[in-house]
Formats: sequence, structure tokens, C-alpha cells
Amino acid sequence: MDLAYIPSPSTGVIHLGPIPLRGYAFCIIIGVFVAVWYGNRRWIARGGTAGTVADIAVWAVPFGLVGGRLYHVITDYQLYFSEGENWVDAFKIWEGGLGIWGAIALGAVGAWIGCRRRGIPLPAYADAIAPGIALAQAVGRWGNWFNQELYGRATDLPWALRISEGANREAGTYHPTFLYESLWCVGVALLVVWADRRFKLGHGRAFALYVAAYCAGRGWIEYMRVDEAHHVLGLRLNVWTAIVVFLLAVVYIVVSSKIRPGREEIVEPKAEKTPEASEKAGEPDGGGSDEDADGDAKPDAPSGAVDLGKDVEHGAGKS
Repeated sequence: MDLAYIPSPSTGVIHLGPIPLRGYAFCIIIGVFVAVWYGNRRWIARGGTAGTVADIAVWAVPFGLVGGRLYHVITDYQLYFSEGENWVDAFKIWEGGLGIWGAIALGAVGAWIGCRRRGIPLPAYADAIAPGIALAQAVGRWGNWFNQELYGRATDLPWALRISEGANREAGTYHPTFLYESLWCVGVALLVVWADRRFKLGHGRAFALYVAAYCAGRGWIEYMRVDEAHHVLGLRLNVWTAIVVFLLAVVYIVVSSKIRPGREEIVEPKAEKTPEASEKAGEPDGGGSDEDADGDAKPDAPSGAVDLGKDVEHGAGKS
């Protein structure tokens, strides 16, 4: 008899009349909101203007959703194009199935388009939104809980996830890999915020740190999962992807720090330096130091625990 476990919801959808409200979709939507909200705070603290992050997200989010779905469908094509399967299900994104690798890759293309239209350097934008993306993933992973999917090996630990009998799954208690990854992503966000404040990361290095840290966790979490997946040399495909992307991110951090040390002084060239904008960026009227605009503590400021709010305490914007 199980003394303790994490229960799974009896259903992942609630019907409001003829309208289905799906938990998976809600988690994705909330995650996007968190990423844009927190990214906006960081962007203002870096000297940008309010609303820029949301404007660029209009491009990045749809591209990211398409990219995430494409990666999932391509790497798990047997679920949709093998004998007895319905290829139309490949379009049913609400049933689950988004690959973060494809979402980030194609989302970056959308962000590049949005940044180009606004005359903004993509690396600076990526640095601003990096912790927000990690938090969005932390929220989005709970969509797997609603769908009772992507769990790990069987276990009798007190925090085991209870899975009910269903299509392609057996009832039992399993490792809650969705929870492991959600907590890991929160840790990644805190790490990036701390490192960004401590080392003044710029030119895409904060984003690269997020990528490397996420991949380090995704590798061992992916190894625990028991859902069907393609294997290469005995390892799941996503484990290899995590290893390769981790190495690329680390190489980028090292090479970038040598080629372009420091941090961008101006992140939004077209932003008007009005007294109101200066106040929002944490500067007194008439300008201030670049360090203040970046939202960092001054050299003589006491150090303390990492706090997401402190990352923008010199910026406007507390909503």
C-alpha cells in the first residue's frame, strides 16, 4: 500500500459548456505570460523601453510553438505516420508534444525577425529573456502532469507520481520527472540571474548559460524517462541533443567572452532618453552609470541572496 504519492488529475480537460479548457494549454499560456512579464522587467532595467519584449514575443512565440511541435513530430514520427495512426493528430498540439529544442531554435528565428524590425541586437534581447524562459518551462512542465505523460521509472518514493490506467500507460507510481524538470528550471533561472548580476554577462552569454544549465539537468532527467523514444548508441535521442547543445553553449560562452568582453552599453538605440525613461532605467535625470541601467548593484552595495526581484530593483517596473 502506498503511504504517500503525488496524485494525478482525473482529467486534463474541463468543459465549460461546449468549450474545452485544457490544463496543458493553460500551462503553456501562463508560461509565456511569465516569460514576457519578467523579460520586460529585465529589459527596462537594462535601459530598454517597456513593451519591446512583448512586441518581439509576437514573432518569437508563434515561431517557437511551430518549432517545438515540428521537433516533436519529426523525432516521434511513428506516433503519427505509422500504420494504424492518424496523421491529423500531428496538429493536435493541445494533447501534448512540444520539443524545447525546436521551440528555442525556431523561436530564436522569430525573435531575430522582431529584433531586426526594431533595430535591437538579438543577443541583448536573449540575455534579458533567458531567466523568464526558464521560468516559463518550469510552469509549462506541469502540462505533462495534467496529461499524465513523460514520467520516469517506477518507484515507491514518497514523492512518486500516481499514474492511472490509460492508453499506452500502466497504472502505478513513477518518478515525477515533470516535477524534477520544473524545479530544475527554477534553479536555472536563479543561477542566470545571479551570474548576470555578478559577472555582468552580455552579448548572449546569459542566454548561453541558461542553455548550458538547462541541458545539464535535462540530460539526467531524460535518462530517467520510460516513454517511447529513439535511441542512438544506447542513449535516448534527447540525451544526445542535450550533450551536443550543452557543449555548443559552453564553447559560445568561452569564445564570446574573449571576442566581445563586457556587456552592451546600449540595448535599444532608438529608445528616447526622456526623464521618465531615465527614471525607469534607474538613472537620475540627466543620465547615470551604465551599471545602474543594467540593474546591477553598485560596487559598494552589500551582497545578499539571489532574488528575482532584485534583478530589476533599479529598473522601473514593478507590476
